[in-house]
This record gives sequence, C-alpha cells and structure tokens, in this order.
Amino acid sequence: MGRLDGKVAVITGATSGIGLRTAEVFVAEGAKIVIAGRRIPEGEALAKQLGANCVFRQTDVTAEAQMQALIALAVGKFGRIDCLFNNAGGPAQTGGIEGLEVERFDAAMATLLRSVMLGMKHAAPHMKKQGFGSIINNGSIAGRLAGFSSSMVYGAAKAAVIHLTKCVAMELGESNVRVNSISPGAIATGIFGKALGLSTDAAEKTPAVMREVYKTAQPIPRAGLPDDIAHAAVFLASDESSFINGHDLVIDGAMTGGRNWSQQQQGYVALRKAFDQGAG
Repeated sequence: MGRLDGKVAVITGATSGIGLRTAEVFVAEGAKIVIAGRRIPEGEALAKQLGANCVFRQTDVTAEAQMQALIALAVGKFGRIDCLFNNAGGPAQTGGIEGLEVERFDAAMATLLRSVMLGMKHAAPHMKKQGFGSIINNGSIAGRLAGFSSSMVYGAAKAAVIHLTKCVAMELGESNVRVNSISPGAIATGIFGKALGLSTDAAEKTPAVMREVYKTAQPIPRAGLPDDIAHAAVFLASDESSFINGHDLVIDGAMTGGRNWSQQQQGYVALRKAFDQGAG
C-alpha cells in the first residue's frame, strides 16, 4: 500500500470493469482520483464507496469540452494531475469490410481513439507546467495483431492508440511526462457481451462466463482479470516506472506469444501418426 501516496489521477470509463477496479486500487494505494463515466448512478455509488479521495463527473469522452472540464476538475479540486488513465472504450461494429457502416465506424473511432487524443491534449499543458506526469492509454492485443477482436474496426482503433501513444511519448518525454499504453489480452469484463449485442446490464453479468471460456486461451491457465490491468496501471502511474516511456505493456498471459506448447506437441503427435500411416 502507498505506492501512489499523494498522487492525483483521472480515470475514464470507471463505472465498470477495468476502470472500476483501477479506481479502487488507486485509492487503496493512496491516490486522490477523479473518475469519469456515462452512467451517473454507478459513478456516484463508486465515489461514495471510495470516500473523500474520489470525485465522479459524468463525461462523454468524445466531447472535447467535457474532457477539458474533467481534467480541469482534477486540477481545481486537488491542485494538479499526476496521472491520466485513458481507459474508456466500448465495442465496435463486427463483420467484414463490405458491411461496415460509416456512421458506426466514426462513432467507434471517436470513443476508442479521439477520446484518448482529447485526454492527452488537455492533460499535457498541466503536466508540462508541473514538469512531471504519467499518461496511460488502454490499448489491446487486437491493436498489435489481426484476428484478436470480433471487430476489425476495434483492432484498427487500438492500433492507432498504441502508435499515437508512442508519438506523443516522444514529444512529452522531453518535459518529463511519460506516455505509455497497456494492451490487455482476454480480460473477463462485460465488453465481450456488449460486442455480441447484449444490453449493458446483461453484459455486466458475463465475466464469470468469460473466465471459464478463456481459461485455456493462453499458457497461463486462467482468464485475465481487471486486477491484472489495475495493478499494471499502478506501476506505470508510480515513480517505480520513471524511466519507462513510449512502451506498450502487453498483459495477456502470453496469448500473443505463439502457439500454446500443448497444442504444438499435439500437432507433432498427429503429424508423426500421419507419417507412420503413410509409411504403412
């Protein structure tokens, strides 16, 4: 405990999943936080649970004025901003390239990419003036490799987030402001249900199912959890990571490392059996 003592953070998308758990862990580690989300009851309930060190503001992360006001709230309330976790996101249209709808494409890019740009744009002046700060953007393994999302639009947006992170890191690093991204693998949250068309309430009840579905998807024999991302965010927000900049931290249990060992060995067994049958 205490790894974020005295630090001030803004966390978007904090009313569920990764954002909610990150808010809880940040406060437990000593941070004062401003949390943002679209759902007022959930946001207010979390702020009440976390106490005086947490303030909630309903925010549309795609709207520049609202993002600017969110950052200003943190500075006005707590005196500065040490960390921004651009975590807000959501699913994007599925299906092939021929069926994509321009309006839905643009809406997804606004939520997944524009929001990240806006957060960095309005946090940067404060952090540069302070001479320190840590920005953390939520990427995805779908932004690193094709085929790891049900939506090619989602993958494209996350690829842009990862690269934008590196570009901004090269600029802001000169002011001692670090910019990094976290790319989760299969994390058991409601986003998978939302991607498949479930309502928000129904989707939030699916993580238990996801834990079962993804427990063998990577070498580590369990699905990823919001805790895994929250603790990585603590590390990147803390002074422990003061020389890490422009990095995309992959947290996927080695899902993207290659073929699982057992699957590879089973393939060799099947190949040897085919050779033996061919020789016979």
